[in-house]
Amino acid sequence: MSVKSALDYKVGDHVVYPAHGVGKIGGVETQEVAGLSLEVYVITFDHEKMTLRVPTKKAKTAGLRPLANSELVGQALTTLKGRARVKRTMWSRRAQEYEAKINSGDLISIAEVVRDLYRADSQPEQSYSERQLYESALDRMAREVAAVERIDKDSAVAMLQKNLNRSAAAA
Repeated sequence: MSVKSALDYKVGDHVVYPAHGVGKIGGVETQEVAGLSLEVYVITFDHEKMTLRVPTKKAKTAGLRPLANSELVGQALTTLKGRARVKRTMWSRRAQEYEAKINSGDLISIAEVVRDLYRADSQPEQSYSERQLYESALDRMAREVAAVERIDKDSAVAMLQKNLNRSAAAA
């Protein structure tokens, strides 16, 4: 994956911010903060109806990154087909780990959460908190896959579920 330096993002570029997922650079502004002039990226997240301003010099350390490339998406889809790896620890501990993986912004880590929390129709029901984490991870992954593949989010969800169903059928 090509690593862009902070000033390589242009208006209209799709980027991934770890805690919020896929956003779009709406502009680069100079703002006055505590008497200092600060250049910031203005990132809009349509799905959350939110705008975030990230200082250009801090973009990399904040975790801002370009969209994954097709190769990384392929690796994430392969991860979905793998066998679920559920640790035998208390749910609260696993939930924290899943939440951290989702908020890491790393597509492979998010795919692992989707894979581990996926339930086929033939499997037992999920708890409410498991379902919430699964939906959050699936949504985050689908938005990035949709942006990379230039398809709508519903098509991306269908693609991901097809890969998950293959893994369930193989198990």
